Amino acid sequence: MATDGSRAGRFDGRVALVTGGGSGIGAASARRLAAEGARVAVLGRTREDLDDVVASIEQAGGTAMAVPGDVAEADDTVAACDRIVGEWGRLDVVVANAGVNGVWAPIDELGADDFRHTLDVNLTGTYLTIRAAVPHLRAHGGAVVVTSSVNGTRMFSNTGATAYATSKAGQVALARMLALELASDGIRVNTICPGAIESDIDSSTEDRGTDEVAEPVEFPEGEIPLTDGAPGTAEQAAAVVAFLASDDAAHVTGAEVFVDGAQSLLQG
Repeated sequence: MATDGSRAGRFDGRVALVTGGGSGIGAASARRLAAEGARVAVLGRTREDLDDVVASIEQAGGTAMAVPGDVAEADDTVAACDRIVGEWGRLDVVVANAGVNGVWAPIDELGADDFRHTLDVNLTGTYLTIRAAVPHLRAHGGAVVVTSSVNGTRMFSNTGATAYATSKAGQVALARMLALELASDGIRVNTICPGAIESDIDSSTEDRGTDEVAEPVEFPEGEIPLTDGAPGTAEQAAAVVAFLASDDAAHVTGAEVFVDGAQSLLQG
């Protein structure tokens, strides 16, 4: 019996793809879906990280495989989906989670290549992942969960995060558009918008002098009201991913769920 709040067997017989599955929310989502019965393919650029996640799933009695690839490359996303269906015969759930923080800098120091790279990974990567998966999802219907952020959706006070926030706002628009377009195929598309979460994404941030242009903001005790400032966990975000991907959310599509302990309401 599951003891982590998950519902054993909720994804029995189903196959999931989790991008950015080597760490953070992606890894936690992969483990959560596997714990509830899904066969899970984890896609990412670092094979060692993927192998660690796969090993942890298999040690817990689940089924998983590593699919090295870059979501910003169309050939990689198509190959990943083809491999999954070739080995497991179907694809039911897609967690489009891969992303980078990229360069955070004042606009006159944010280069065009920096801006493009962030959008290529976060926004174009989400589009390419869903585009490659849709032909397979149509066979049985399915669920797509996109990892966006409070930045660019309900929070705009992180000065210098222009490229990142733009990519995250774009993900929400993409998900809403596709929720309507794919509804007749029985494919649901929803979004989670995490706030501060314990993960490795900060390692992909390059900060170039944002302190010099940031507007000062005074907060009460802690920037996350629900936890007196403590960040959320990847597992808490994964629990929402699992709900949105499951039949418990069968009538939910085009929605955004904020997983931030009210951080964005305070900081917005």
